[in-house]
Amino acid sequence: MSPDGPSGALLRAERAAVEIKQRSEYEAPLLRVRNLKMHFPVTDGTFIRRTVGHVKAVDGVSFDIMRGETLGLVGESGCGKTTLGRCILQLEKASSGEIVFDGKVIRDLGRSELNKLRQRIQVVFQDPYSSLNPRMKIAEIIAEPMYVHGIESDARKRGARVRELLMLVGLNPRFADRFPHEMSGGQRQRVGIARALSLNPDFIVCDEAISALDVSIQAQVINLLEDLREKLGLTYLFIAHDLSVVRHISHRVAVMYLGRVVEIAPSDEIFGRPQHPYTRALINAVPTPDPDIENTRAHAPLQGEVPSPMKPPPGCVFHPRCPIAVDSCRQSSPALREIAPGHHAACTEIRGSGPF
Repeated sequence: MSPDGPSGALLRAERAAVEIKQRSEYEAPLLRVRNLKMHFPVTDGTFIRRTVGHVKAVDGVSFDIMRGETLGLVGESGCGKTTLGRCILQLEKASSGEIVFDGKVIRDLGRSELNKLRQRIQVVFQDPYSSLNPRMKIAEIIAEPMYVHGIESDARKRGARVRELLMLVGLNPRFADRFPHEMSGGQRQRVGIARALSLNPDFIVCDEAISALDVSIQAQVINLLEDLREKLGLTYLFIAHDLSVVRHISHRVAVMYLGRVVEIAPSDEIFGRPQHPYTRALINAVPTPDPDIENTRAHAPLQGEVPSPMKPPPGCVFHPRCPIAVDSCRQSSPALREIAPGHHAACTEIRGSGPF
């Protein structure tokens, strides 16, 4: 059988899983997240405000990201992907849990240490139209982080660095004198990437970085991000809705549902052998380009609606919509368990060897 057939893909997935497990045994992760929670208080009252509940946007998330790796983060809108990214960036202060970056617990850092850390952790935002200041020229936008962090005090050297970064992301250095409204959406997003690179970061959170772009432009930006990762040794947390894009760019994929990670595995493994019922439903919802195959596929859409994150169901948060739920699913919340080398899933109906 051809190595590109189903057995070949399965073999590659197994090898990738073993490689990731071996790396994790002797190499410390660049980013480690443990039992992270972000609960937003809901208040009521006009003059006397009182807390009447909490929106559990992120509710006990744990994962690692190795150096040079891209971890894809997928899930429905409102599942907590962006909030998780904002907590890692320290744009939101997590309610509880631990975030460790390169061996340092972020919560314990003082203001000066945190400012230094921000140079190593950057972000590419979703909307290139609102993430760039319309009153600033492109050169000023890219140079501003260097000025704020005192990276380069000489204006001429900052200008040279701006031109270098523009070429690095595939833009003409003459664009430095333009305003954002004079550029296309794809060009603006390249400027956003250049701005993120201006501080020579190690880790970049890509928060829906391509979802606002045309499909043809998406492919260009994805290829650019991959080239930069290899050239500069970057590490990504890639948040997205498009499963095909996530599969293309990610080494591993984490699936979120209602504030929790329900499955995490190497990319080929999770798309070739999904274990959690929610992951299977997500992948099954992706249409096949071949109409003959698409017409013969057995579709099993999920029933019901996503519960409110303010009042998540007891036990497994997915059990009200799960086709294989049993009584124990309504009582206890399953932990992520390793069901194969490097493959973790949170489901009581899947046998695992131990918690994450």
